Amino acid sequence: MKPLFSVLFVIFLLVGSLKVLAVPQTPARGQKTSKAAADKKNDGEEGENRFRENCGRCHNPPDSLSPREVKAVLQHMRVRAMLSAEDEQLILKYLAP
Repeated sequence: MKPLFSVLFVIFLLVGSLKVLAVPQTPARGQKTSKAAADKKNDGEEGENRFRENCGRCHNPPDSLSPREVKAVLQHMRVRAMLSAEDEQLILKYLAP
């Protein structure tokens, strides 16, 4: 009975160590993976499209608003323009990256 537990224990340790070694390395702080950078670029482009569709009829993109101001304006305009939560987030990423 003891040899069976010993073998199971060793197998458990080996499997556990393999899982630890198989964890992908994350990039250092400030570095982005190419996929994340591509997703951010796509979100910005999609945000620009959503801005044109929903906001561009009445507004030009603001040149000098802080991200905090952009967020406040979007929260107010979301109700008036009937923007979805997704529209709001994409437009926010476009206006305040």
